[in-house]
This record gives sequence, structure tokens and C-alpha cells, in this order.
Amino acid sequence: MANLLDQLKEMTVVVADTGDIEAIEKFTPRDATTNPSLITAAAQMPQYQDIVDDTLKAARETVGADASAADVITLAFDRLAVSFGLKILAIVPQRVSTEVDARLSFDTDATIAKGRDLIAQYEDAGVSRDRILIKIAATWEGIQAAKVLEEEGIHTNLTLVFGLHQAIACAENGIQLISPFVGRILDWYKKDTGTDSYPAAEDPGVVSVTAIYNYFKKFGYNTEVMGASFRNLGEITELAGVDLLTISPGLLDQLQSTEGELPRKLSADNAATSDIEKINMDKATFEAMHAEDRMATEKLAEGIEGFAKALETLEELLASRLAELEA
Repeated sequence: MANLLDQLKEMTVVVADTGDIEAIEKFTPRDATTNPSLITAAAQMPQYQDIVDDTLKAARETVGADASAADVITLAFDRLAVSFGLKILAIVPQRVSTEVDARLSFDTDATIAKGRDLIAQYEDAGVSRDRILIKIAATWEGIQAAKVLEEEGIHTNLTLVFGLHQAIACAENGIQLISPFVGRILDWYKKDTGTDSYPAAEDPGVVSVTAIYNYFKKFGYNTEVMGASFRNLGEITELAGVDLLTISPGLLDQLQSTEGELPRKLSADNAATSDIEKINMDKATFEAMHAEDRMATEKLAEGIEGFAKALETLEELLASRLAELEA
């Protein structure tokens, strides 16, 4: 009998959720995603010190010997995620997601500029833009920025999706892909209700992603749904059939080492016959639904704050390493 990972790959695109290049080589996913926390973690691994050092040295060379350390750090910080992305693209056959600075999540113009800059870096390195997804937090401002980028042929991955209103806004604005956070939704409900665990089919994160998937397929949206942020195998197997799943190396290892039958749980045919009411999404509707959804409100703010803190840690790491290199 085949293992769960091989069976999952037959119905859902499997994506590696990591900045660890060795893990990506092990599991041979089609795509890979990164975020500030993952890049910061990878940058501290000894096996990737050369990537950090080369990025810092190139930044120093670009700004010049007389430039301040702060100028070097700023440039290296902007380039490091792309440096990891380029290494990952040498392994995966299709796409990598690279995230815009989370501190720009409520600034549409700055997010557009940063997305263009990231694509320019990849294209300067000889990588076609169709292999890159620019990752942006799914605030209203972020969604509007992504709409502009999509119109320019720069495809986007809207992350930190916790509510149906975020998903619908992305679909109606022509976003390529969204990342609903299954495990973080579960975390919130466990804390809020005092419930220790849920049956996999009743897991609030699973229920949320299922509703988003069925809505998109029912109304013919092309936006891809990629479940993310998993806490256990049950969350993954209950979403078998969704467009994509981005999975951490630890859970990929469990899937690969577990044998058993894996039935398809989601399908476009079943979604087409589901009884769902269409919602027309504008800014006022988005804001009203967001305000009413306490979980989405809290988790979106928490996610942005967490990614921002990871970026601050990365800046400190780069400053410390630059001082060592130039001592």
C-alpha cells in the first residue's frame, strides 16, 4: 500500500512550507513557500551561513566601502529572501512564494513597490516571473496591492487568510492563490472555547478551508486555495483534494512514513452542487464582516505582528554577522 504522501500528491499539489533547502530536496514538492519566520530560522542554520554571508558581501559591494553598516543591512535584508528563493528554485520544478515585508501590510503603495522590486531581483537573476508568487498579508490594503500586481503579470499569494470575507475579496480581485491558515484557526478556537481537541472533520480550520474551496468552485473563481499552517495529520487528510497544501517538513515526514488508504475529501464536482449563497464583496462589506469575525480579526493582527518581529530578529542577525565579517 502506498504511503499517504504519495497518495496525496495524486489529488493535491504538495508544497514544502520551509526555508530549509535540505528538507525541500528530501520531499520533492512541486512548489515551496517561505515567510519571515522561516527565512529567519533558516538564516541561523550553520549549513546556510554561506547564503547569508554572500548576501551581506554583495550588499557591501553594491553600496560601497564608505557606506554605513545600516545601509548594508537594509540592502541585504531586502535581498536575503530572494537569495533563499533562488536556491529553492534550483530544486522545485515550479514556484516559490517570497513575502513582502509584513510591516507594509496596511500600505497599498509600498506593498506594490516592494512586490515590483522582488520580481525585478528575480528577473535580474534570470528567473521568469511566472515562477514567483509575491506573498502579501490579506488585509484590504494588501488585496488592493495584489490586484495591481496581478494586472501587471506579477502573481501573488495572499497569506494570513482566516475568514471567508478575505478569501472572497481575493477571488473577486483576481488573486492567483490564497493561503488559509488551518492550524492557527484551530489554535484560536481551542483557546476560546477551552476545547482540547476536535475530530478532524470538525476541526474549525478544516471547516473554514472546506467552505472557501466549495465557494470558489461553486462560483467558478480561478483563485487557487492552498491550505497552510497545520497542527496534525488529520487536518491534512481531511483536505485531500484541495488545490494545494503547504506542509512543514515534520508533517511531510509523517505522511511519507504512514501507510493507509487516503480518500478524496474535496472535489469541484461536489462543490458545484452545494447550497451556497453568493456574497458581493466591497470594502464596506469586507470591513463589516472582518469586524464581526473575532477570530479573523485577532489572528490577522497577531500574524502580522509575529512576522514583523521575525523581520526585526533577522535585521539584528544580519547586523551581528556583518560586524563579524568586517571585524
